[in-house]
Amino acid sequence: MSATPQHPQKNRVSRRVLAATAGLVTVGALVAAMPAGAHDRGKGHGHGHQPRTVDVQLLSFNDLHGNLEPPAGSAGTVSETQADGTVTSVPAGGVEYLATSLRTARKGNPYSVTAAGGDMVGASPLLSGLFHDEPTIEALNGLDLDVTAVGNHEFDEGATELARLQNGGCHPVEGCYEKGKKFKGADFPYLAANVTSEKTGKPILKPYTVWKKNGVKIGFIGVTLEGTPNIVTANGVKGLKFHDEIETVNKYAKELDRQGVKSIVALIHEGGAPASASYNYDCDSPGAGDGISGPIVDIAKGITPKVDALVTGHTHQAYVCTVPDPSGKPRMVTSASSFGKLYTDTTLTYDRRTNDIVRTSVESANHIVSRDQAKATDMTKLIARWNTLAAPIANRPQGWITADINGRGSTAPEKPLGNLIADAQLEGLAPADKGGAVVAFMNPGGIRADLVHAASGSEGDGVVTYGEAFTVQPFTNMMNVVDLTGAQLVAALQQQVSGSNEASPKILQVSKGLTYTLDLTKSGADRVVADTIRLNGEAIDPAKTYRVAMNEFLAGGGDGFAALGEGTNKLVGASDLDLFNAYLAAHSTADAPLAPPATDRITVVQ
Repeated sequence: MSATPQHPQKNRVSRRVLAATAGLVTVGALVAAMPAGAHDRGKGHGHGHQPRTVDVQLLSFNDLHGNLEPPAGSAGTVSETQADGTVTSVPAGGVEYLATSLRTARKGNPYSVTAAGGDMVGASPLLSGLFHDEPTIEALNGLDLDVTAVGNHEFDEGATELARLQNGGCHPVEGCYEKGKKFKGADFPYLAANVTSEKTGKPILKPYTVWKKNGVKIGFIGVTLEGTPNIVTANGVKGLKFHDEIETVNKYAKELDRQGVKSIVALIHEGGAPASASYNYDCDSPGAGDGISGPIVDIAKGITPKVDALVTGHTHQAYVCTVPDPSGKPRMVTSASSFGKLYTDTTLTYDRRTNDIVRTSVESANHIVSRDQAKATDMTKLIARWNTLAAPIANRPQGWITADINGRGSTAPEKPLGNLIADAQLEGLAPADKGGAVVAFMNPGGIRADLVHAASGSEGDGVVTYGEAFTVQPFTNMMNVVDLTGAQLVAALQQQVSGSNEASPKILQVSKGLTYTLDLTKSGADRVVADTIRLNGEAIDPAKTYRVAMNEFLAGGGDGFAALGEGTNKLVGASDLDLFNAYLAAHSTADAPLAPPATDRITVVQ
């Protein structure tokens, strides 16, 4: 199973750190949530003779998730296949380097537009998440981002908070973070063509924007995945409706076409899985689009030929493919991994006579955001400024470890960090007055990083700081303990590999005492071998009631776990981050650090 698909939850940083976050106010706040002039991002007017065609440079990236600093551990590397077939890991990412990469790429390209495929914020490290992602929006402004689609994570804190990120204004509860400074908001438009208000039926943000320069016009339509409500907490999508990606893009492509905008790019927060994890893998081998699978393939095949290129995201994968459009013609579909580790450079040849893109001339490639280039000094200053504000909280030691404990960087069904988190949740909620839990489940997508042994600052190797723990579990979800029957518990385990999770399994991380066999040679629910499921050595009794701990996202049936949403007799406990930090404090000291837990709970047959 891939460790990359995103399974978001609500980021309620302030529950733990500052104050309670504001609730959802009105969806109507978003209707005008777009900066003035955003429909004309380019400037200037041409004079004299102009050549018939002009090359427009489209720079794009996706799934930044507030990673302003270079991501630590395996989450901060890119796989690259060498000429001799070997694969190496290249350190990459960080906005200081992303800014330099983009600025260098733009040189010599008078027609250059920068777009993003969603999830710019949300599930962010503490440097951004602590401040409700204001630092990331500020950084994106400095990167000269022209436009982005919304992703599912843009809804982690609800529609009203998304409107604030767009329009500016200080946080409604926590106020302004810097004396005398008011948050200005994004100076680029967020597009949400397929997200409408349940009350008005209208898009909550602009569905599209048109970039213009010297008579060149390119339309951008932005959508997130239709399944966003299944992977975001209910409060995050309250009052909203999410529509089919293909139907929405086709609708607005027709509208742009009627306006004379013939060159169109779709920004789609949904993605695919290439056959290789290497960023330079040729996914058009042996034929166009043969090396990629997943939801984006069917979406690309259904989107009108009026759209000339697709910038995608969500799966955190790297690919540059040509997938045939409904007329059978190849069309570029790109994704640039995640966390600012790559950017895509696409050349769109614009024909001034037809106002359209010459599809046969489209070229595209992903490039590593290397850390051996100069840092952008403005981004260095931005990071330092926010780090100064975060330092008193971020640098507090929470525990000690003997070695890396992999979570995000592990591709195995059972992850060492997943076991550690589940054990922390069970221990914190097992006492009778805390819920009486006998088992705990953790969703793998909620593990956002590895615990890295090497020091991230001046704390010393092996020290886990609050900032590092927060980066692993940035959602600050409240924990729930519920009653489930044995039958429901078994059904939940089977839902890991069936229903909506059959094509891309989501293997829950389980607390100590729960064991079973996962037989990947079988199909559907049969992959969980029911008669092997044991809790503390005993078979699960279908009729017995068990107290089960999980975060509120899973307790709401998120990620396709309908059985977990059937729990009764709910008790709300501490946050997942509180329990994680308490466990680290209780089980490690400088003299006796915590070792990575064994991964022996799920027996995998392949």
